[in-house]
Parts: sequence; structure tokens; C-alpha cells
Amino acid sequence: MKNRACRMGITLLMGICILSVMAQSPYKYLFRNPDLTDEERLSNLVSLMTFDEKINAFGGAGAPRLGVATAGSIEAIHGVVLGGPAWDEKTRGPKQPTTIFPQGYGLGETWDAELIKKVADHIAYEARYLYQSPKYRKGGLVLWSPNADLGRDIRWGRTEECYGEDPYLVGELVVSFVKGLQGDHPVYWKTASLMKHFLANSNEYGRTETSSNFDETLFREYYAYPFWKGITKGGSNALMTAYNAYNNIPCTIHPVLKDVLKKEWGFTGMIITDAGAFRQLVATHKQFNNLEDAARACIKAGIVRFLDDYRVPLLNACRQGLVTEAELDENIKGSYRVFLKLGLLDESDNNPYKDIGVKDTLDPWLKQETKDFVRLVANKSVVLLKNEKEILPLNKSVVKKIAVIGNRADAVIEDWYSGTLPYKITPLEGIRNAVAGQPTEVRYAKDDRKGEAQQLAHWADVVIVCTGNEPTGSPEWGAAPWGKSAISADGREDVDRGSLQLEQEDLIRLVHKANPHTVVVLISSFPYAINWTQAHVPAIIHLTQSCQEMGNAVADVLFGTYNPAGRTTQTWLTGIDELPHMLDYNIRNGRTYMYYKGKPLYPFGFGLSYTTFRYTNLKISQDALRQGSVLEVSVDIQNTGRCDGEEVVQLYVNLPDDDTLMRL
Repeated sequence: MKNRACRMGITLLMGICILSVMAQSPYKYLFRNPDLTDEERLSNLVSLMTFDEKINAFGGAGAPRLGVATAGSIEAIHGVVLGGPAWDEKTRGPKQPTTIFPQGYGLGETWDAELIKKVADHIAYEARYLYQSPKYRKGGLVLWSPNADLGRDIRWGRTEECYGEDPYLVGELVVSFVKGLQGDHPVYWKTASLMKHFLANSNEYGRTETSSNFDETLFREYYAYPFWKGITKGGSNALMTAYNAYNNIPCTIHPVLKDVLKKEWGFTGMIITDAGAFRQLVATHKQFNNLEDAARACIKAGIVRFLDDYRVPLLNACRQGLVTEAELDENIKGSYRVFLKLGLLDESDNNPYKDIGVKDTLDPWLKQETKDFVRLVANKSVVLLKNEKEILPLNKSVVKKIAVIGNRADAVIEDWYSGTLPYKITPLEGIRNAVAGQPTEVRYAKDDRKGEAQQLAHWADVVIVCTGNEPTGSPEWGAAPWGKSAISADGREDVDRGSLQLEQEDLIRLVHKANPHTVVVLISSFPYAINWTQAHVPAIIHLTQSCQEMGNAVADVLFGTYNPAGRTTQTWLTGIDELPHMLDYNIRNGRTYMYYKGKPLYPFGFGLSYTTFRYTNLKISQDALRQGSVLEVSVDIQNTGRCDGEEVVQLYVNLPDDDTLMRL
């Protein structure tokens, strides 16, 4: 009895000691302690969740009972999307204006990685602001951006979202955008960058059933390269799988998700399906006979979130023993690793982003500095494609009568993944603003239905024709029916282009005949085969759709306030017959500047300036031929023209035993 009493005393003493320690802990749950390792915190969180909470997590939910808020997710290719043509106000609430930069394609045409990082940093700030501000409390911190897919075919409907056709350029811009979204803090992210769409997604028609087929070399060096850079150099730990299959296995359940992303690249975070992709495993890819088997395959592949109605099939898969709770736990950790980086698992004062929208109350899209920055970005996105006899920049003291003509002259149109513009400056307004106070008259005609465009052209000293695509598919339909476009040359999500011809080129012909002093402003989400225009019109500039400062950028370049330095990011072809079959993903068959052997309308990396540059004193390091050495190349560049300007220095190489013509 004596020994037993001693043992009881010891047990009670230990119990008292433990309770004493717990009482002194400032954290209700261990996972809220930032001093613990990430894995300790995640393991504790998952251990505290009920089975129902775990199932909910696969829909993106947090754990409100435990104080873990839902991160929320939103599109953010060129601005926070809380509105735009794709926005359903009935289910998601009223539209919210946000800062809207040029389309992703236009951001790519800047060729400016530092600028891209600043753009993403601003987008991340607005997302945090809207998520945390007491007067908004909307949106999310997981941003579905950037689009790291490569634009291997200019017919691809989502060309507007991508940065271009070259893996190195796209990889560098993806890294910059990821870093801009996530910030430079060593512990916390401003927002999470969720790259899309892994893998090789660049056809819209049939995307839910077709397969993108190519070899291991193209996987490593081309299609997967920007994602690899975004993960290993940029730090992204979230991505969305593509609708299509890769080598006949749907990307949603492809073994590369574990074998390459996780085992090779060190990816540990959030892999989500695209909307509807889970059920497509049965309905269109026909990989399984039932959704329970599809759910099992998704969980085993590493999917942590479904953008589908997944709940019943996943529950059934668990009840049938197809999926274990331990497997659920492991995938949930991938999702909550991102939550942890966003600061949603604690309330640490070390999180530099926790007060955004709380202590600063002026909406960022209203600030003048924001407007000025968007204007700069828009300026840098402009590509000067032709400038015969230096017709540009226009001299305000000489040009007294300006005709502005075309279907895009007095419009700024939101694309499918655009947010709601807080304001819009059309080219017509930008031009009028630029000549305000001058003895200059500006007149406008949308088209030539009654001959008014030709009459206006006869009257003018110079004619500016602004034309381009309709980003939503049809101006009459508003948001065009899914999978359809009113004009064959237009494209967007779920619609590939059937033509490269610019419908308004006949208008350009008529106007040019009336007045050869014609400048074409091509406002488009992708390249066109504007062969006649290139051959006859003296000046052409290109920029993309949907930017709030588009009109000011047009005017700044036309009048020389800004010297354009944008460059093409795809090979512009002279005809659709120059392209291989749409579903031929082997780019060696003539795709991109690396393999195309014809004469393009505008080559990859092309763009003119109002000044000239001289390259001299090219040097290559002496030890360049030694195996394992770093090749250093230097060159002196001098501005030899009459005005300041920026030059995009491009270095291409031809590697031994390489089948490409050259590589950036």
C-alpha cells in the first residue's frame, strides 16, 4: 500500500505539473504557435479537425471552429477580378472596381521582369486590402495567376492570358510575377500565387477530352519549364491542373504531379482541379466508370481542392475504403501549408501584411500614383511594328486636323478574366487630352457605313485607325455564348480562333486610299496576319485590350511623350496555312521561332524605337570553351538617335547537337 500511495502521489504531481505548463501557454491550440515547425503545426491542426471538416477542406474551406479562416481564391491575370464579363453577380455579389493593367499578353510584351514584379506586387496589395478591409471583406488571398502556359499556337483562344511562346522569357516573367504576388518576407506571403494550367494547355476546342502528346525533352525544356522556374526559383507552392490529358493521362490525375513536382521539384503545397475537371474524368476523358474511383485517383495523385461538386463521391470513396483518412490528412496539409504562409494559422505581429486594408483606408485603385503606374505599364507594353519615313511621333505643332477612326477608337473592353475597370481612357479620349490647348481639331468616326470614315480621312492631316478583336466574343451578345464567337478571328476561353484575318483591314484600305498619312493602332489579344497593312500603311503600333489607361498609352506613343520599347512575344505569321495541326504539340514541326523556317510577318522579339542603337565591342569570356565554365558575354550599347529610349537586349544561342534554329 505504501508503494502504491507513492506511485499515486507521483502521478498526481506529474498531472499538476502538466496542467501548470498548459495554463501558461498563450495559445489555445499548438498550431497557432509560430515557434513550432511547420510540420508540427500542420499535424496538430489536422489532428484537431473532425472528419466533416476534413471533407470541407477539399472545397477550399478553412476550419472556423478552430479559428482558421478560409483563404478564398480569385482570378488575377492582370488585376484582381471581382467583376468583368465572367462575373456572376447573383452568386458572387456585386462587381467591385479594381486596378486593371494590360492583359497578360501585353505584360509579356514589356519584356521587363522588374516591372512585372511591381505589377504583381500591386495586385497582391489590392487583394489583401479587399480581403482584410472592414468595409469590403471580399475576394481571397490565393490568386489564380500567373498563366504559365506557353503560347505555342497563335490561334489559341487564351493567348491573351499568356506571356508568349518562349520558355525562357515566360519562365523569367512567371518568376517575377510569383515573387511580386508573394512578397519578399522570409516567413509570410502577401498572397499565394497559384500558377495555371499544368500542363500543356493551349487548345480550347476539345480541351476536356483531348491529349497533348510530346516527348520527355519537350516536357523538360518547353511545356513544364515555366512551372519549374515558378516553383524552384519563384517559390510558388500552388497550381491548377489542366483540363486536357498529357500523353493520354488526364492532367488532373497524372503521375507527374507526384513523380516530378513533389519528388524532384520539392513542391509540397496546393494542387487544385480546374472547374468541372473532376467529373470530366468520367464524362469526357472516360477514365473511370464512377465518380468514387475518380475521387480515389485524385486523392492519390495529390489533389487538395476540387472546383466541382465533389462531396458525395469523396464521402462514398472513404466509406468504401477507396480513400483512407490518413490520405485525406496528407493532402489537407498541402492546402494548409499555403494557409500557413498567408498567416491564417496565427496572429503574429511579425506578419507585415496583416494590417493592409485595416490601417490604410484609401482605396488603392483611386490613388493618383496607381493611375500613373498603370499608365507607365501600358506605355511599356506598346510595340512599334512599323514606322516608315518616321511618320511617328506626330508633331503637335504641325498636325492640325486628326481623324480618329475604328471600332476600338472609343472603347476599352473588359476581357473574360478582366476585373471591373474603375475608369477607362479610350484612345479617342487620350488623343484629345494630348492635344488639349493646341489649335488642333480631333474628329471621330466608328466605321464607314455612310462613307463618313473616308470623308473624314480626306479632311485630316493624319488618320489614326484604332481596330482589333472583341475579347468577349461579340459586342452584340455581351458575354457571348460559351464555346462560340461572332467572328472567326476572335478567341477567348473555350474558343480557338478559326482565322488570322483582321475583319477591319478593309476599313484600313479605304481610309488609306483616302489619306496615305495613316497610322494603325492594333488593339488585340493576339497576332493577326495584317499583310496588306504592313505592306502599305506607314506606321503600325500594337497593344493589348482591357487596360484602364489604354488611351493615354496610345496618345503617349503617338505623340512621342513615350518612346516605345515593347517587343513581340510570339512569331506573327503571314497566314494560317503556316501553322501545323492545332493538336500537334510537337513544336519541332514548325512551331515558334525555334523551329519555324518561313518568313514571318514579325519575328519573335521584334519591336522598333524612335531612336537607334549601336552594338559594339562584343566579347566572350576566354575560358568559355572549358567544360563546366560559365560563359560571359558583354557588349557596349550606344544610343545614336535624337531621343532617349530603352533597348531590350536579346541574346540567342545555337547549341551543339541542338535541333532548334536558335534559343533565347
